[in-house]
Amino acid sequence: MKKILDWNKYIEKAASTVSEGIVMLKNNNGALPLDMNETVSVFGRIQLHYYKSGTGSGGMVNVSKVTGILDGLLEAGVKVNEELLGIYRKWDEEKPVEQGSGWGAEPWSQKEMPIDDEIVKNAASVSNRAIVIIGRTAGEEQDLRIEEGSYLLTETELDMLRKVRKHFDKVIVLLNVGGLMDLTDIEDCAPDALLYVWQGGMTGGTGTADVLTGKVSPSGKLPDTAAKKVSDYPSDPYFGNKIREPYTEDIFVGYRWFETFAKDNVLYPFGFGLSYTTFDIAMTNAEKKENETIIEVKVTNIGSFKGKEVVQIYCEAPQGRLGKPARVLCGFEKTKELAPDESQSLRIIIDHRNIASYDDYNGSDTAYCWILEKGKYTFCIGSDVRSCTGCFEFELGNDVVLEKCEQALAPVTEFDRIKAVPTENGLNAVKEKAPLSLIDEKQRLLASIPEEIKYTGDKGLKLADVKNGKCSMSEFIAQLSDHDLSCIIRGEGMGSPRVTAGTASAFGGVSDELNAFGIPAGCCDDGPSGMRLDCGTKAFSLPNGTLIASTFNKELIEELFAYVGIEMVANKVDCLLGPGMNIHRHPLNGRNFEYFSEDPFLTGQMASAELRGLHSAGVTGTIKHFCANNQETNRHTVDSVVSERALREIYLRGFEMAVKLGGAKTIMTTYGSLNGVWTAGNFDLNTTVLRDQWGFTGFSMTDWWANVNYRGEEPRRGYYVPMAKAQNDVYMVCSDSSCVDEDIMKALADGELTRAELQRNAANVLGVLMDTHAMKRIMGEEDTVEIINRSDSEGSDDEPVEFYEIADKFKLDLNGVKSVQGQNYSFAIIIKKPGFYKVTITASSTQSSLAQIPLTLFATGIPCGTYTWNGTEGKPVSLDKEIPFFSKFTAIRLYFAQSGLDLQSIEFELLRTADSMDIAFVSEDDK
Repeated sequence: MKKILDWNKYIEKAASTVSEGIVMLKNNNGALPLDMNETVSVFGRIQLHYYKSGTGSGGMVNVSKVTGILDGLLEAGVKVNEELLGIYRKWDEEKPVEQGSGWGAEPWSQKEMPIDDEIVKNAASVSNRAIVIIGRTAGEEQDLRIEEGSYLLTETELDMLRKVRKHFDKVIVLLNVGGLMDLTDIEDCAPDALLYVWQGGMTGGTGTADVLTGKVSPSGKLPDTAAKKVSDYPSDPYFGNKIREPYTEDIFVGYRWFETFAKDNVLYPFGFGLSYTTFDIAMTNAEKKENETIIEVKVTNIGSFKGKEVVQIYCEAPQGRLGKPARVLCGFEKTKELAPDESQSLRIIIDHRNIASYDDYNGSDTAYCWILEKGKYTFCIGSDVRSCTGCFEFELGNDVVLEKCEQALAPVTEFDRIKAVPTENGLNAVKEKAPLSLIDEKQRLLASIPEEIKYTGDKGLKLADVKNGKCSMSEFIAQLSDHDLSCIIRGEGMGSPRVTAGTASAFGGVSDELNAFGIPAGCCDDGPSGMRLDCGTKAFSLPNGTLIASTFNKELIEELFAYVGIEMVANKVDCLLGPGMNIHRHPLNGRNFEYFSEDPFLTGQMASAELRGLHSAGVTGTIKHFCANNQETNRHTVDSVVSERALREIYLRGFEMAVKLGGAKTIMTTYGSLNGVWTAGNFDLNTTVLRDQWGFTGFSMTDWWANVNYRGEEPRRGYYVPMAKAQNDVYMVCSDSSCVDEDIMKALADGELTRAELQRNAANVLGVLMDTHAMKRIMGEEDTVEIINRSDSEGSDDEPVEFYEIADKFKLDLNGVKSVQGQNYSFAIIIKKPGFYKVTITASSTQSSLAQIPLTLFATGIPCGTYTWNGTEGKPVSLDKEIPFFSKFTAIRLYFAQSGLDLQSIEFELLRTADSMDIAFVSEDDK
């Protein structure tokens, strides 16, 4: 079957997503939209270096072009102050941006250009509107901090804002950021307009310009509460703990806290966002049924500008004996674009599970149940959590049990949690002891061991026979030996030659023996913001998770990810490692840009939309990180201590929705510990909750090189046995998944691990593999993709990546390779001994002795160092750096920032070996 991917329509859909995700917080004095007949002055260095995404695996997408905000304005025909722009360009050339070197080492921001009053005064003499762009990034291994240039403005940025405010009639501030940042100093400068434009991927500037020029009215809504201070967030006293992180705020995350206990600490409420027009939202009908409530509304554009509106429904539930937030989001829909005086009717169905509470009190009559407590339930409709007003209510005379579960994942360590308690003066936040686990985890695990499928040896059955109904999965799995089963639970990577070059892993057919059974190697690749192809292949860089959530538009996101899915098919990628679904528990979490929101309902809805889009193309996404991965600080070792109720209602709820509504097929656990057990080997997480209670039938995987343990034991990497027993099916990743693993074989011999458990893992993996394009290819039914309207510079290189094996020393001849500005030269290496290598690059140049010609070496997509030559009079000059290599299959990319180098060679020399994972991640103490 042939699929068509129209690159222009892909770009248009992504730009529309950016436009709909921009959140306008204020717009006074007619600041926006821009007057196309007037000149606008653009301030801020980031106008030349747009942040398309955050850092780490979620943002490492190679692109040929990023359309930044300045680019978007110029392409839209906006008259930009050229003299001011020239000043910025000259300064920027003299002060290159800092990339950082190594994993998680990119700075949060770039040094801002100091400006004096004269520059600003001159700019104001030719334009009365100024746009000030502030940029921030963060990401994997790198939480934000309460520091200038991170969560706070720098003194130079603040000085710039003050001077621009002093001299300009209309000041517009744009925040090119991954998540929330401090607004105190910005608000003190009193800009006329303030917008979160987030990080919009490679088309971010186009979508932003469409909003600024009035082509599109802003319709984004805040997916998080913007509080006055970081210390106002209830998780703040505990965030960043390095050993044990108590989730004392419990279910009171984000607006659930602020609307219940601290309204005065809110600057902009959850769900807030302005438009260039105004809307009237009126309920036209409401009906309560047994397990759902249906509310119909009519939305009318009563302003003078076209636009879209988001109808949000919140439920106010009775406090009962459990205690609850003042209101919770339980439904939303976005209108089409409405012209002035145009109306649209919307029908919103509210599943009562989304207004229920989980009773985790041991000994309660409704213990471990989802319940509706008796009392009055009021539904409030509006355009944000604060302004919504009551429109419909019903009352229950008795508690109603919606679902009975088993206790699972409850804490084993005593800690306090917040509970809402009614008083004469309203609700008070009081602390109580969180209920502890009463479960015998070992007995529960033992009781779950399935019956072994008797080993038959090779009967000539292929996986295609299962797909075609010629044999059962059990009959097929009966052929697999102990060694085959040990291989299938180990993914191979990164950069496995069994799958697309530069991707994260191969899974399934990771040995020749498994291939002989007709088991293909499926391909996983990062990540939430588009495909990360470390060999240098270009891909589409998507808007970040925060922006996507801000659209509140499920249909739009499903359409966008249908395009993503077809692009994956073109690159032979079966599984995108995203969406990221962790909760924005605290604004300093470095990976908030990958995730959606502080609200689990919004998170689950947007993730499900992404999955539906991917599934329409026959590929899938891996929902991650399962669960409670809410800080980067010490993420490999910190123990998240969370009540079962908070897990069920907040940190697991979005995942549950993605499984049940989005049909999730794959899921990834976290690096860290949850209530004392590392999630990679947590049976209750991976089996009791995920499979037994939610009905998940896909396969689960660890995060890359994750720690695993049994309760009470020290965790370690590559500990496959507790992982397999927990029904976490695949360890990601191993350098060679086809080799014999002595630990697995010993555990089988000792009876610690059974063949039946490995067979269960295999069935989970193979069940997903059967419905992949990798399976279609092995069956001779490959789908093809024709990409139209994509320029050659944006296209992928179909040339295979060549691998070179490195032992102690290796020299690669690069004669004939010349640096061309903006281009790459790529190859791959097979590392026999992980460790630190001296990497020497020899090159020559005929340019002047004052010329600066930089070359950056990337390994698995990570910038490892920049080599800079001056003119060499045509003579070869060697430069070297010490670089760690830990992955057996490592994609190397040489990026040329300037033309003018003639390369001669690159040489790798082992200096010292090291445990691969000790050098794979940034230590918190090294930052």
